[in-house]
Parts: sequence; structure tokens; C-alpha cells
Amino acid sequence: MNIIITGDGRVGTTLARGLLLEGHDVTLIDSSETLQDSTTQEYDVLIVKGNCAAMDTLLDAGVKDADLLVAATGKDEINLLCCTTAHGINPNLHTIARIRNPEYTNQIYALRHVFGLSMVVNPERQAATEIDRLLKYPGFLRRETFAKGKAEIVELRIDGKCKLCNVSMTALNNVIGCKVLVCGVLRNGRAIAPTGQFTLREGDRIFVTAPTENLTKLLKSMGIITRRARRVMLCGGDRISVYLTQMLEKDGIEVTLIEQDEEKCKLLSAALPRAHVLHGDATDQALLESNGISTCDALVALTGLDELNMIISLYGQTSGVPHVITKLGRIENRRLVDTLSLGSVVAPKDLCCNAIIRYVRAMHNQTGAAISVHSIAEDQMEAVEFLVGEQTLHCDTPLKHITLKPNVLIASITHGAHMEIPAGNSRFTKGDTLVVVTNGRGLLQQLNDIFA
Repeated sequence: MNIIITGDGRVGTTLARGLLLEGHDVTLIDSSETLQDSTTQEYDVLIVKGNCAAMDTLLDAGVKDADLLVAATGKDEINLLCCTTAHGINPNLHTIARIRNPEYTNQIYALRHVFGLSMVVNPERQAATEIDRLLKYPGFLRRETFAKGKAEIVELRIDGKCKLCNVSMTALNNVIGCKVLVCGVLRNGRAIAPTGQFTLREGDRIFVTAPTENLTKLLKSMGIITRRARRVMLCGGDRISVYLTQMLEKDGIEVTLIEQDEEKCKLLSAALPRAHVLHGDATDQALLESNGISTCDALVALTGLDELNMIISLYGQTSGVPHVITKLGRIENRRLVDTLSLGSVVAPKDLCCNAIIRYVRAMHNQTGAAISVHSIAEDQMEAVEFLVGEQTLHCDTPLKHITLKPNVLIASITHGAHMEIPAGNSRFTKGDTLVVVTNGRGLLQQLNDIFA
């Protein structure tokens, strides 16, 4: 497809890289020559200089022949005007706008047809939602849900004290006392599809699928606390903090929010009257101790500086906080990040880009096409959800009689409300949902692509 991206910032360049890997033609519109030069050197994209909301610039970028436009500049109003103008020029164009101001949420939804919007993404709200999910189900570094919440793949880390350290795949279920499937392991930055003789080591990050009750048993066997958070400390008062506090308070969770800017503290206190808003430096040990960091159920580092968030999270770990979550804006060196005890890591720009790429996949919607796609193991593997339809091959055939392509694993089969970890005699039929894990990106567009 021909895709236009406006805004050459972090979201724009990350998205461009992902779409190029998917095989799409990408054009970037931006007004900064410095960013344009660096992007041209790194990615094979066409660069158009100019104001993305101006008709002439959009025409120069080929909007008449484009299939999708993603407006991802740093200004909501420009993104809206860009999408409206582009849709006016090309009524068949799909448009996605990044809108971050919560004041616009309701009116954009009500008037999306007026603005010509196909989809709206809000990185801060997406990040808050992800953190909220992690806090409600502590113990996981990351959770990806499928089949309307009936199936999921979770990420866990193996430490030296873990009961699963030095355990082989064949012995895993006996050690845990229930059935789970490890569909991927990340070791020293490399994704591995484990065989029966593969042995887990300290530092491994594992990607596991199982029914919810079995995942709970897995956490207990690893000595991970599974009690939901009752008291949470947030460090940093940006938009994510506001969204997250509102979500947590709906569930009766007590929130302490620390912000260094005094004027922002006043605004936060007015917007979040039930939260305990503190004016101070979140790296101040005395401030953290006096406000009970050691008795918190969770600590979330949400300042605008990655380095500051890392320091806060590391201190939270040394203070014995059961669940630490770190927001990072840049994760170029993921292997370095993995050497630090940062707990769960949330990257808003990655969440935003993944949502857009899933929409692009859905534009190819046809019989047997992927319902959802989630990147795991640092984008080295994909978990793809499919609905079994009339055209699907090998329906009602035992899996032991089906040959799959290399590096393809059926991780789960969901029959109605029942999720099953596949075995040799397992079968799928029309209406079932399959979650398939594969090495590489964009290799599976339709369910029948998994068969040899």
C-alpha cells in the first residue's frame, strides 16, 4: 500500500520502519531538514518538505493515490486539519490522527465523520491502559490478550531464585503442577523457539500461554506476588499520570502522585481531588521514604526523562516495592535496558505504532485474514490471532496429522469460552480462534499461510 506519514518525530520514524518491514511504500512529510536528512540515511522513504496540513504539500506527497495517511505531528490541531484536508482531496483515503489532548476526546468521537477520521490514537491513554492492566494482574512484564480476553501470552523473567531456573521444557509442567506452553524465549537479545530439551537459564525472558488459572499457578510457583495493588505511587505528573489515576481510582486504588513542577501540582490537585498530590523531586530519597514507598504495592515511574525513570525504578526495587513499572520513550538499546531491574517496561510510542500497524493489517481484511497481531520478544516474533472460517484447510483434523511451516507454532485454540493448549489430538473447527506464534514479521497474512 501507499502510506503517507506526517511528522518525522519518534512515532513517525518508528512507524515508518515498521511499515517498511511490512513491504509498504512510505512517504514522510515534515518541515525539519535536519530530521529529514537523518531519516533519509536510515530508511528507504520518500521525503516531502512542507506543511502537512497544506493542500499543495499533500498533493506533492501523492495523497490522491495514497491508501492511508497517518497524521503524527506533535500538534493535535494540525493532525486534525491534515486528515480533514487529505480526506477532502481523496474520499477513499483511510486517515489516522494522533490526538493527545483529553479535551478533544468526546468531540472527535462524535464528529469523526466530519473530520474524515478512520481512527484516532492517543499514546498516553494507551500507555495508561497498559499500565492499568499490569497493575490489576501483577507479576507479568507484559500481557497480550486474544480471543476477546479468553487467551493471552504473558512475558516473565527467570531470576536466579526462580523455581524454573535450570528446568527443561519437558519437566516444566511437572514442576509447576499444571499445563502451560512456552512459545518463545529471549536470551541475550536473541529470540528462541524452545524444543523439549531446551533448559531455562537465569536472565531468560519467557513468553507463556495458558488458561488464566494456570497462569496464576505459574506465578505462585515462581514466587511472584499476585495480589492486586491497593496503594500505588506515581512519579511524574504528565498526561499518562492523569489518565492512569482516573482509571485506578475507579477501582478504589489509593494513588500518591509526585510532581516537581509546583504549577502543575495545582492543576493536578484540581483535576484529581481524590489523589494525594505531592510537590517534590521523585528522586529525593527522604521524600519517597516519608511517603511510604516501602509500603506501596506498586511504583510507576512516569517522568519525561528516561534516565530519571530508571533511577526511580531502581530505587523502588531496592526498597522492596513488589511491582515496579517504568515508562521509557526511547528503547534503542533494549539489551542494556534488560540488564537493569526496571520491572515492567512500557513504551508509549511502541504501543501507538503497534496499534496503527494492526489497523494496516486489517485493511487487507479478507477471508482468513489476521484478526490481531502482537509483536513479542523485542519484535523478533509475532503472535497472530486468526478466526477459523469455511475456507480454512484441515478443519477437524488432529494436529498430529497436519504439517506446519518451519518456525510456526499454534499456541492456543479457543472453542467458544474454552481455551485449550494444543496437543497432538487437538482439532480446530469453524468458529474457533487460533493464536499462532512465528519468527519474523509479516510472514502470516492469512490462516492458511501456516500450513506447509
